[in-house]
Amino acid sequence: MEIGVLIFLTSGLFLGWALGANDAANVFGTAVGTRMVSFSTAAIICSIFVILGAVVSGAGAAHTLGKLGAVNALPGAFMAAFSAALSVYLMTKAGLPVSTSQAIVGGIIGWNLFSGTLTDAATLTKIMSTWVLCPVLAAVFGAAIFKLTVRVLRWAKMHLIRVDAYTRLGLILAGAFGSYSLGANNIANVMGVFVPSSPFNDISVAGLFTMTSAQQLFLIGPIAIAVGVFTYSKRVMLTVGNELLPLSPIAAWVAVVSHSIVLFLFASQGLKHLLESSGLPSIPLVPVSSSQAVVGAVLGIALVQGGRGFRWRVFGSISLGWVITPVIACAICFVGLFFLQNVFNQNTYREVPYLVSQQVIDKLAKEGVAPSALGAVKGERYENAMALDEALKDIGHYGEADHKRIMRFARRDPVVIDRAHFTELNRGPLSSERLEVVHAINGQYYPYEWMLREDLAKRSKAWRQSSDKEYNRQLERDLQFVIRLFRAE
Repeated sequence: MEIGVLIFLTSGLFLGWALGANDAANVFGTAVGTRMVSFSTAAIICSIFVILGAVVSGAGAAHTLGKLGAVNALPGAFMAAFSAALSVYLMTKAGLPVSTSQAIVGGIIGWNLFSGTLTDAATLTKIMSTWVLCPVLAAVFGAAIFKLTVRVLRWAKMHLIRVDAYTRLGLILAGAFGSYSLGANNIANVMGVFVPSSPFNDISVAGLFTMTSAQQLFLIGPIAIAVGVFTYSKRVMLTVGNELLPLSPIAAWVAVVSHSIVLFLFASQGLKHLLESSGLPSIPLVPVSSSQAVVGAVLGIALVQGGRGFRWRVFGSISLGWVITPVIACAICFVGLFFLQNVFNQNTYREVPYLVSQQVIDKLAKEGVAPSALGAVKGERYENAMALDEALKDIGHYGEADHKRIMRFARRDPVVIDRAHFTELNRGPLSSERLEVVHAINGQYYPYEWMLREDLAKRSKAWRQSSDKEYNRQLERDLQFVIRLFRAE
C-alpha cells in the first residue's frame, strides 16, 4: 500500500482516538466517577468490547452516513474525518463530552458544500432527530430503571456489602455491553467516510469467508479507539461521573444500563431484522451519541430525585458543545478542503456530472415523470448536483418526488465491465449465479448507474429485488460492490 494512502487514513485513526478519548469513555464514566471501578479496569474492558462490537457488528450504521454524503475521494475523506476529530479534540480539551456522531455529520456536510454534492434532507432529518430522541430515551430509561431498582433493593433488604459487590459487577457487565454497542454503532463515524473510497480490496480468508474492504476498515478503526480510551479519556469520565450530578453507585449503574440500552437499540441489526420480520416498525440503524445518551440517563435520574444536586450550568455547557460541534467541524472541513485542493494539489472529490440526455428523458417517462418541462436542461452538462438542482428549481414545474427522480437518473457516473477486474470480482461476495451474469456482460459500457442495474435485472432474476428486505439489502451490497469495482476512471 502506498505511503500516501496510509497518511490519508491517519485522520480516521485520529477520529477513532478522539472517540475513545470522549464517547467511548462514557460507558464507564459514571462507574469511574463514583470510584466503583478503577480507570485501568474500565479502560481494558471498554477497549476489548469496542473492538469486538466494531468488527462483528460494525456495518449497521455506515449505510445511513453514506446516504448523507458519499465522500468519493480519499483526500476528501481524510479532511472530513480530520475536521470531525479536531472539533471533538477541542471540545474534549475543554472537558466537554461531545459527540463524534455530530462531528462527522458536520464534516460530511462541509465536504458536500465544497464538492457541490446535495445533502439528503431526509437522511439529515433522520440523523438529527436521533440527537433529540437519544437523550430523551436515555432519560426515560434512566428514570424508570432507577425507580424499579430502588424498589427492588428496598424489598430485598440486602446487606450493604452484598449490594456493593453486585453493583460493581453490574457496572462492569453494563459497561461491557455498552462498549460493544458503541463499537457496533459508532465505528461508522470513525471509518464510514472512507468506505466509498476505500483503498482496500475484498479478500478471501482461507476460502472460508470474504472480508470486505469496509470490514478491513472496521478492523483497524477500533484499535485507535482503544488507544484513545487509555490515553485521554479519564478527564471526561470524571466530568460525566462527578461534575454533572454526584451519583451513588446504584445510580451510576442505572446510568450505564440506560445508556447501553439506547446504544443497542440503534446499533443492532439483529433487532432490526426481527422487528421487520414480525411486521413491526423497525428502529433505524443510525450512529447516535453515547455522550448524549449518558447525559440523558443522568438527567433522568436527577429528575426522579426532584432535580436536587443536578448541576444545570454544567448541563448547559455540555448542551452548547453539542450544538457548536457540527458547525465547527463543517467550517474546518470546508476550509481544509480548500487548502488541500488548491495548495497541496489533492483531488478532494471526484467530479460526477449530471446530464439530462434522451436516455434519461425516456427513463423518466417510463417512471411517470412528464418530460415536457425539461427542454431547458435537456442536453446540458452540469458539473455537480447543486448546479442541476438549481436549474430544476428555476423551472419550478416538478414536485419533490419527481425532482428527486430527475436528479437520480441524470447522475452520469459511467461503469465499464472490464475483464481486467475479474480476478478481484471472483474473490468478492457474489453468488455463482450473480457472478455468471457479470461475466456475461464483459465489455459493456453503461453511462448511467441505473442502466447497469436494469440490465442485470433483465438478464437474471438473481439481480432482481424481492419482498424480503434482508435479501434486498444484500442485493444492494452486491450491486455497490460491482459498481465500485467497475466504475470508469
